[in-house]
Amino acid sequence: MFKREYYLNELIDKQGNGLIKVITGIRRSGKSFLLNKIFYDYLVKEKKVNEDNIIRFAFDNEEDIASLDQYLTEQKTIKKINGQEVINNRKFLSYIQDKTKKEGYYYLLLDEIQNLESFVRVLNSFLYKDNIDVYVTGSNSRFLSSEVDTEFGGRGDRIHLLPLTFNEYLSNTKLDIRDALNEYIRYGGIPLVQLQNNDLRKTNQAISILNETYIKDLKLRHPRVNLESINDTLKVVASMISTLINPNKIANTFKGVKNLNLSNDTISEYIKWFEEAYLLNIVLRYDVKGRKYIGSPYKIYFEDVGIRNAILNFREVDETDLIENIVYNELRYRGFNVDVGVCKIRIKSDRLDINNNPIYDEKATEVDFVANKGNKTYYVQVAYEINNEEKKNQEYQSLRNIPDSFKKVIIVKNEGKYYYTDEGFLRISLLDFLINEDSLDW
Repeated sequence: MFKREYYLNELIDKQGNGLIKVITGIRRSGKSFLLNKIFYDYLVKEKKVNEDNIIRFAFDNEEDIASLDQYLTEQKTIKKINGQEVINNRKFLSYIQDKTKKEGYYYLLLDEIQNLESFVRVLNSFLYKDNIDVYVTGSNSRFLSSEVDTEFGGRGDRIHLLPLTFNEYLSNTKLDIRDALNEYIRYGGIPLVQLQNNDLRKTNQAISILNETYIKDLKLRHPRVNLESINDTLKVVASMISTLINPNKIANTFKGVKNLNLSNDTISEYIKWFEEAYLLNIVLRYDVKGRKYIGSPYKIYFEDVGIRNAILNFREVDETDLIENIVYNELRYRGFNVDVGVCKIRIKSDRLDINNNPIYDEKATEVDFVANKGNKTYYVQVAYEINNEEKKNQEYQSLRNIPDSFKKVIIVKNEGKYYYTDEGFLRISLLDFLINEDSLDW
């Protein structure tokens, strides 16, 4: 079993806080396992809660759904609303009333809650009960972080579950640490993928999850979409991680490679859907000197690099881009808000103005990540290797031109022991960064 101690502690800390604990995240990232196995075991074994006081219900489980048939027998258990099947909310409320009729404190662990009719109203009704603590998971796009507060009227407390971090992956592998890192770069952190016992099975499992879960979900939520064009867009985006993109650039790729015409608006809409499904994240650029965001172009990083590789059938496994994606996800896991940094500098050209004064050109240099948490800010550069002076100057230039004194870090995959450069930059290996959560403060 992979250890998910950070998320377990989040659930423990939020017990009895009078809010609905909402676990969001990409499909197959382990939300159900976290709630119904890890947290359930904690309640029973550590907190000594009576099992009768823990009500687990999965709205995609036929046995659980069938158990509602005995309540309000004159009504159907499954209803069809706007073409989608949902569970009768009245029957479910009767079921909960029956299960909680005895004196005591109850924990409701509800899985795939979006399959319940009027689920927001139902969940909010539980908040009027002093003896019920509610925890839910959901895969619907309505569980986006920006919409949880809106949906629950400020009564939702979100816990976003990322796929396995490298440290969490290490908790259940016997591989040598460097082999484990290479495996993680290729197959990512979806638990079901990493539990397969050979490369072929991992590859097939990742591709199966992509096609049978994410693509099928997109088709279900957007039934009129052209599946071929959405697949093609996803492939183009996957091939462009860590590079600056915008809808126009993707549209031009379609025209040049596939001789297809997709409008910028259509591509923007598709990318929005991918983000709502937690497949990827749009990361805006931040002008370090100007202290403002730059809307376009932007960068895209995937929630899981294994799924990104599956989109491309594992044919484009460029480690340079993938380790940048992994660092981005690790920073998010550690609670940082992460942007792509831009630092504009003036460079003297060979040209002169009419008064024979030198002309200066403005050049935008990029910092891979600006990571903020509380009063801390880190500027982070990521490289596969720095093996010559040219590459060193390329990676160092952006950091040199940042006007403030916040810490500057360079993460290199194949680096030895960490050290500080003459310019005060921390150089650290990818392994040291991933394994040690306090490594940015070394």
